[in-house]
Amino acid sequence: MIHPTRTDLALFRQKAVSVANSVGILKARRQALIRSFLDSVRPFVRSRDRIRLEYGRALGELHLSQGHEGMALVESLAAVAARKVGVDVKERNTLGVRYRELTVYGPFVRSPAERDYAYTLTSPHLEESIHLFESVLEAMLEIAAFESKVKMLGEDILRVTRTTRILEERVLSGLREDIRTITEYLGEREREAYFRLRRFKATRRGL
Repeated sequence: MIHPTRTDLALFRQKAVSVANSVGILKARRQALIRSFLDSVRPFVRSRDRIRLEYGRALGELHLSQGHEGMALVESLAAVAARKVGVDVKERNTLGVRYRELTVYGPFVRSPAERDYAYTLTSPHLEESIHLFESVLEAMLEIAAFESKVKMLGEDILRVTRTTRILEERVLSGLREDIRTITEYLGEREREAYFRLRRFKATRRGL
């Protein structure tokens, strides 16, 4: 309930200033988050495009090698050349946004001599497909290393945007409307008091 007094008017004005300052801080934070998001997402998008192209090439070379070596040989070589992949996951914080950072241990792309089989007996198509698949694996792990950061930054940008909009469109707008209502009411009361005073003085002069 609004009490149209000067005390309440001063209180509403103080609240409006406080909310306006909060909105300014949130907008500045949103801009900083957007800059960080864009810095992170540009290499992310480029990497995804490169992965898509290399994965398509790898599948093509694999299909050709299956025609040369046969499925059984390709599967047996894959089992021989298999290895473990090491990763570490750590909690990080950027601009108050917590995310998981992935650290991978490579290199993942090996030379033919490092694959534990006689590469001189295989076709160039198989060697190229293995090289491309290993490159795709390395790129995917690099993406995963900052995918969590991009996701959490995006979610925080949306949260700050919603909060800013609520403060601006509802809270601050409501406070300004209350200030206008009280100001108009007090102005009307002052005008009424002024006219009553003039009438009183005119009456006294008539006496």
